[in-house]
Amino acid sequence: MQTVKRPIDSSIMAQDTVLETPCPTLDVPPVTPGKPQVVIIGGGFGGLYAAQQLGRADVEVTLIDKRNFHLFQPLLYQVAMGGLSPGDIASPLRGVLSAQKNTRVLMGEVTDIDPEQQVVKLKDNRTIAYDNLIVATGMSHFYFGRDDWADVAPGLKTVEDALEMRRRIFAAFEKAENTSDPELKQSLLTFVIVGGGPTGVELAGSLAELAYHTLRNDFRDIDTTASRILLVEGMDRVLPPFPPELSARAQADLEKMGVQVMTKSLVTNIEGHEITLKQGDELTTLRAGTVLWAAGVRDPGMGGILADRTGAERDRSGRVMVSDDLSLPTHPNIFVVGDLAHFAHQENRPLPGVAPVAMQEGKYVARLIQKRLKGEATAPFEYKDTGSLAVIGRHAAVVNLPWAKLTGFPAWFVWLFVHIFYLIEFDNKLLVMTQWGANYFTRKQGSRLITEKVIEKVEVGAASSS
Repeated sequence: MQTVKRPIDSSIMAQDTVLETPCPTLDVPPVTPGKPQVVIIGGGFGGLYAAQQLGRADVEVTLIDKRNFHLFQPLLYQVAMGGLSPGDIASPLRGVLSAQKNTRVLMGEVTDIDPEQQVVKLKDNRTIAYDNLIVATGMSHFYFGRDDWADVAPGLKTVEDALEMRRRIFAAFEKAENTSDPELKQSLLTFVIVGGGPTGVELAGSLAELAYHTLRNDFRDIDTTASRILLVEGMDRVLPPFPPELSARAQADLEKMGVQVMTKSLVTNIEGHEITLKQGDELTTLRAGTVLWAAGVRDPGMGGILADRTGAERDRSGRVMVSDDLSLPTHPNIFVVGDLAHFAHQENRPLPGVAPVAMQEGKYVARLIQKRLKGEATAPFEYKDTGSLAVIGRHAAVVNLPWAKLTGFPAWFVWLFVHIFYLIEFDNKLLVMTQWGANYFTRKQGSRLITEKVIEKVEVGAASSS
C-alpha cells in the first residue's frame, strides 16, 4: 500500500494562536428559543450549585467560566504542600452538568454586561442574552495597595497559585541542599505565611508537617527540622472569625507543631527575600526564602463592571451590595452570590466568604428564579450557619458548630468527613480518601513535584533573628 504524505495543516500547529485571536462579533443563540434564559458567570460553589438546582427547571441555563473545571478550593492548600494533585480536587464542569439537558457550558471570559439590552459580552466579542443573570465570580488576592508584592508573595486562589507555592516550597529545600553557606541555608529554610485566617493556619500547619516529619530523612546536607515557619497575623489572635477559645487552641496546636505565631504584626514591606514587620512601634526585618500570602481579598474586576453598568454600590473590598434576595437594588433580574456579594441583611454584618455561604446563596437564587416564573413570592435569603472549621495538622483541628465546639481528634475527624462529603464527584472522593489514607500511614506527600527548572543562583542574604 502506498503511503500518501499530506502537508501539515498549519492551522493545527497554530491552534493556540487561533484561540487567542478575537473572533468577529457573534451572538450565541439560545439552544431552545422561547425559553427563559439564565446565564451564570462563574463555575465555583455559588455558580455550580445554582446550575445544578436549575437542572430540572423549565429554563435554559448557560454557565460561563474561564476554566473548564470546578475547583474545590478548601483543599487547594494540600496541592501547594504536595499532599494532593490538582486533578484530585478539580471536576470538569461539562462532566458534572452533562446529565442536565437544559444546561450548556461555555469556556470564556465575560468582559462586559449590558443590563439594558440584557446581554453579557465575552472576550472574543460574542454576546449572550439573558433573562436572569447570576454573577458568581468570587474574589482575588488583595495586597493592600502593594500589588508589587504579588511576585514575591503568591496567594492561593487557583491551581496555578498552588503549583507556584509548591514549586517555591520544594525548591527552597533543594536550593538549601545545594549551598554550603550556613546563613544562606537558614534563609532558604525560613518560611513566612502572611495572614492567620483558615488558609494561613492550614498552610502553616501543613508546612510544619512537611518540614518536621515528611522530609526529615530525605536530605543529606540539610536538617529540615531546623526550618523556621512563621505565621503573621495583624489581629490579636489567629482565626479571628472563630470564638476566642478556639483561636487560642489553634495557636497552641500550631506552636506545639513548631510554628512561630506572630499576632498584632503588620507587613510593611516585602522586597526580594526581605520582609519587614511592624509590632507596635518596633520594626523587624526577616530574611526568608519563601513568603506565602493568605491575607485579604478584593474584587477581580466583575464587581467594578456591575457598579459601572448598574450603579451598584460596593464595599471597601469591592464586594457588591445586594438586596435581601441577593439581587441588585436597581436590577432585580441580576443576582450576585458567593464571595463577591456583600449581604448584610442578617445580624447587620456581611456574611463570610466561605463555601457554605456560596452554596446556599446559589441554591436560593435558583429557587427564587423558578418561583418568579410561576408568579410566586419568595422570602428573603437567610443563611443557615452550619458551622466553621479549620485544620491545623495531624489529629489537630478546630470546629465551631451551632451546638458544639470541637478541638483535637474529634474536630479533625469532622473536618475530614465534611471535606470528603462536599467534593463534587465520586471519583474525587475516592482519590482523596485513598491519598489521605496513604499519607496518614506513611507521612509521605505523594505529589512533591517541581515542574520547572528552579535550581539556580539565589541571592538571599544572611538570616536575622527576631
